Formats: sequence, structure tokens, C-alpha cells
Amino acid sequence: CSKPQFTVKSVLVTGSNRGIGLGLVKRFLELPNPPEWIFATTRELAGCQSKDVSESPVMSIDVTDPNSIKAAAKRVEAHLQGHGLNLLINNAGMLRVTTMENENVETMAIVYLTNTVGPLLMSQEFLPLLKKAAQQSTQTGLSCSKAAILNMSSIAASIEVVPLWELRKTPSYRCSKAALNMITRCLSLEYKDCGILCTSIHPGWVKTRMGTEAALQTVEETTQAILKIISTLSEKENGSFMGWDGKIYPW
Repeated sequence: CSKPQFTVKSVLVTGSNRGIGLGLVKRFLELPNPPEWIFATTRELAGCQSKDVSESPVMSIDVTDPNSIKAAAKRVEAHLQGHGLNLLINNAGMLRVTTMENENVETMAIVYLTNTVGPLLMSQEFLPLLKKAAQQSTQTGLSCSKAAILNMSSIAASIEVVPLWELRKTPSYRCSKAALNMITRCLSLEYKDCGILCTSIHPGWVKTRMGTEAALQTVEETTQAILKIISTLSEKENGSFMGWDGKIYPW
């Protein structure tokens, strides 16, 4: 039997002012059947490049501020006019270059708040719209065309692998993304019966402000690969830690 076509009617991407977030917005716009609604969101609207590529709403969301998230959810709901939100991509994140010696309360707190608590709050606030999308879908099973939460993680979070330790220790970043992976697992268990797919994605080492020019992949290569993966996700990958290369990564 042929697989249903990958069609996402609505998608929201956090941290889409540059880098991977902006790349994902561009890739969605390039699809033969692009989403009807693409919500590109960023903390600071000034200097946001999403405005240059998308006619869709570009809105401000500070993922560390519950009131900002609540206000954005209301605006998204108004735009959708009775439709649900198919796809929430929690991409906004931050990294502070730290070592075991200089890691401190302030850095741990802000990195954890942004990378871990932010995606949790986003998932909670947009849950009614994701549930609505799942209910409105005629598709069986789980898929990103129906309703999904994708959390942008990192192989740096892998407790088994702990890659590139000598190059970049960044314990706060690693801890925050490891905790984000646990959030993905919790979401996947909680919302499976609502028809919502939840997956963590490792985007690879990408030439962005965070990844630096030393990185191996371009934003375009990575976001094309991620979109390809998104189009094939099903129950099998629910609650998993997927790489941009299609592999399942160790927690």
C-alpha cells in the first residue's frame, strides 16, 4: 500500500531568525506543496532574516518567558482559524562555552531554562492546537503530517558517547540537551494516545553561529536531510533520538 503523501498544513519553528531554524523555514517553503501556515518565530524581531524569506507570520517568542509563549499561542490560534497545528519544531537553543572549572549557577540556569524548560513550556501551551490537528487528520498512526513535536537536540547530549569532550566540554549545554531528550521521551509516552508523535533530532555539526565555521555540514545540507527524515517518521520513531543521517543515536 502506498504511503500517504507528506503534507504539513501548518508548522511553527522557534529560533528561526538564523541558522538551522531559518534553514528549515526555507526548506518548507521550497516543498512542492508548502504548508499553508509557516510560523517563523524568534526572540528578537529586529534583524530577523525569516522576514525576508517568508510571507507567513514572523512572530516573537521568548521560550524562557511563559507569558510570551501564551501570547504567541493565542496569535497562532487566531491565524489558524479553527485548524490545528501539525508540527511544532522546538529549535531555539543556546550554548555557553564552559568548562568543569568555570561552570556556574548562572550559566547552568539560563542554558537549562532555554534548552530544556523552553521546549517543555512550548509543548504544553501548543498542546491543544496539536491535539486539534491530530483529531482533524484522516491519517491513521503517527506522522508529522498529522501532529508532531520535534525537539532539536545534539549528540553532545549522549551520555553513552559524550563526543568531542577534549574539544568542547560545555557541561551546561550537554546536560540541558540530555534533559531535553528525557522530555521527548516523556512527551512521547504522554501524547501517543492523542495521536501526537514526539522525537528528538541531532542535526549534526553545522556551520552556524553556535556550530562555528569549523563544522562539517552546511545549513542547507542539514535542513534538507532533516526534512527528508521528518517526511518518513512514524510510530516506530516515536520517543527516539534520531540523527539528521537517519540513524538512531544512543541516549
